[in-house]
Amino acid sequence: MKSFDVAIAGAGLIGAAIALELARAGMRVGLFDRQEPGQEASWAGAGILSPAPESAAMIPLVALGKASLAIYAKFAAEVEELSGQRVGFRPHGTLETFSSRHAIEELSTVVALHHGLGLRAEPVTGEDARKLEPALSEKIEAAVLRPDEASVDNRALTAAVLEAARRSGVEIFSGRDVNAIRREGERCAGLVLASEEISAQHTIVAAGAFSGSIRGVAAYAPVHPAKGQMVALREDAVAIQRVLWSENIYLVPRDDGRVLAGATLEYVEFERTPTAGALAKLLTAAIELVPALANGKIEEHWAGLRPDTPDHLPILGPTDMEGLLIATGHFRSGILLAPITAKLTGEWITLGRTTTDCERFNPMRFSSNGVGSRLAGGDSR
Repeated sequence: MKSFDVAIAGAGLIGAAIALELARAGMRVGLFDRQEPGQEASWAGAGILSPAPESAAMIPLVALGKASLAIYAKFAAEVEELSGQRVGFRPHGTLETFSSRHAIEELSTVVALHHGLGLRAEPVTGEDARKLEPALSEKIEAAVLRPDEASVDNRALTAAVLEAARRSGVEIFSGRDVNAIRREGERCAGLVLASEEISAQHTIVAAGAFSGSIRGVAAYAPVHPAKGQMVALREDAVAIQRVLWSENIYLVPRDDGRVLAGATLEYVEFERTPTAGALAKLLTAAIELVPALANGKIEEHWAGLRPDTPDHLPILGPTDMEGLLIATGHFRSGILLAPITAKLTGEWITLGRTTTDCERFNPMRFSSNGVGSRLAGGDSR
């Protein structure tokens, strides 16, 4: 039986970042994935690094998102140094646009909300928005500049984190489907795979949308898939520096010249086939925002499965089962929250507490009796 200090189910960006954090703390870590690592939500995302809430339900996540964004540049630089690979980190901000006749009212509301949450947001006119991003449509009447935000090439980042983890001593196992958590009495003692058992002092479930299918985990991680479709375009005449938002689309520039347009939100279980209807919606909205993209080439159209939860918030921390921690359910924010999730998980395991309050996200919140909430709470000291 293989034995580790820490066994992690799920080798996407979250699992790999945690593995890297713990390996650098001197622990022997095994990272297990049902397929080739990094090919699920980490591969399918856009890489937007924004703590701004997309809905009222996401407001409790703002502080955690801000904390993760604050350490992202250092995280990206360390990963590049350790792996020898670039991650496409672009700290150029976000421009949220408005084109309706009520644009000024919408802009004022958005700016006030962001300021109330401690987020930088600067109102700009449509004319000034086009000075910042000349490719924008003439129909844009106003915009909000969010200068502290960034983006990253999530596919490159995930590959680099996995390589950094390997070089730091993490043992990575692909094609190893995790069937269940391994129990010894009342504690979690590792993982049960299809053909073997893995022994570990600490076990972490970070399997994204598939976390709840691991036997013994569903009560802590009621995660379900949320399908999202995206398209990658290339048009040499279009130069975009910042992430661009409208009410119907976001556009994310890449260092290689592509522009990613996304994304749909569909609850269709584990079905992930790209569809013509979604592609048409994405293209229409992208061209409305940046008209020159009408001449762009479609380089790729894909779908992925985000790990959503009943309250749309991540599930982070220890459970009431000794030895078992959860790090899943990041929904739309997995790329943003990877550094802080790794940091917090490392603190739970090495310190027994965290330096950031995470009580809102503890795995016991879905339990009818709430037992164990004290185990997953943070410590602001």
